[in-house]
Amino acid sequence: MSPLVWDLAHIGNQEEQWLLRAVAGQEALRPEIDSVYDAFEHPRAKRPSLPLLAPAEARGYVADVRGRVLDVLERIPLRGGPLVDAAFAFGMIAQHEQQHDETMLITHQLRQGPAALTAPPPPDTADGAPLPAEVLIPGGSFTMGTSTEPWALDNERPAHRRVVPAFFMDTTPVTAGAYAQFIEDGGYERRRWWTEAGWRHVREHSLTAPLFWRREGGQWLRRRFGVTEPVRPDEPVVHVSWYEADAYARWAGRRLPTEVEWEKAARHDPADGRSRRYPWGDADPSPVHANLGQRHLRPAPAGSYPRGASPLGVRQLIGDVWEWTASDFLPYPGFRAFPYREYSEVFFGDAYKVLRGGSFAVDQVACRGTFRNWDLPIRRQIFSGFRTARDAAPGEA
Repeated sequence: MSPLVWDLAHIGNQEEQWLLRAVAGQEALRPEIDSVYDAFEHPRAKRPSLPLLAPAEARGYVADVRGRVLDVLERIPLRGGPLVDAAFAFGMIAQHEQQHDETMLITHQLRQGPAALTAPPPPDTADGAPLPAEVLIPGGSFTMGTSTEPWALDNERPAHRRVVPAFFMDTTPVTAGAYAQFIEDGGYERRRWWTEAGWRHVREHSLTAPLFWRREGGQWLRRRFGVTEPVRPDEPVVHVSWYEADAYARWAGRRLPTEVEWEKAARHDPADGRSRRYPWGDADPSPVHANLGQRHLRPAPAGSYPRGASPLGVRQLIGDVWEWTASDFLPYPGFRAFPYREYSEVFFGDAYKVLRGGSFAVDQVACRGTFRNWDLPIRRQIFSGFRTARDAAPGEA
């Protein structure tokens, strides 16, 4: 991971480049640091050795940029070109900042030493109603992606019709308790559940459980932001790779949902055929809908947030844990890179898998029904979980 102070100054540098220079046409404040904070020029492992701004200097730089940006926002017309129409560039930079906030929280989770962050647990929002294990998502077409969401990023565009056969999806994300059963049944010891690459990775790195888990005194413990605590069996499992999610799904006699299936479950309203912004509708997320914004620093128990459920009753599609899908990260038909290729286009292909839905670490500005995240299938330090799906048999649809 990058030093936290690199992320901090990188946030300010991107804000300066796009909002002060590209939008407002101002001269560079610190042109000599552009290279230092170029994420593509310097891989994370090399960043600690760069001539980074010291913490106080980085804070001063970021504050100076933000003050100037607020002045620009006060006076610039939010129309007249793709960067300023509907304040797109401002929305892009707001999302960029919040994405790095999540990255910085991952760094806090990885660091050694005593706890530096605390937060209250998620509230008990479960309605007490018994939930079915899975929900039928009827077959048919729906509109995937968006052409109208003003701050949608290039990989979410354009809107297009997709036909999806009927399938069943888990009502909630897979829990830590269910995942522990996979472990106890020899899940990490049986080749049959793993892809060839996944099995090779498991053996090479001696994986036996999700990242940060350990077995002690007959129970599973986990390290969470510097505190060791029992694994809560009712919470969605977190810190699992795509390989682990895929192996669990095979063990359970199921599969990971495709990205198209995930979005249909999260957005399609069968009553009117419309695609919503969020599972609950078009209203922005609030604390009654989803666990977002680093308010709680952990997933809420499976079955929480009934007011955030989809029309068909699928819960926690937004927030709590990023959900791995079966799909590679690929462009939509008609994709156009904007405003730069390096945001999405250079990552397209079969090396990256798509995650959907956001996590407890994600701010609402960087999370919606069309938002696409992607990562390598080995990645476990991210706040990733999953749910499973299966095809609907004849007569079930």
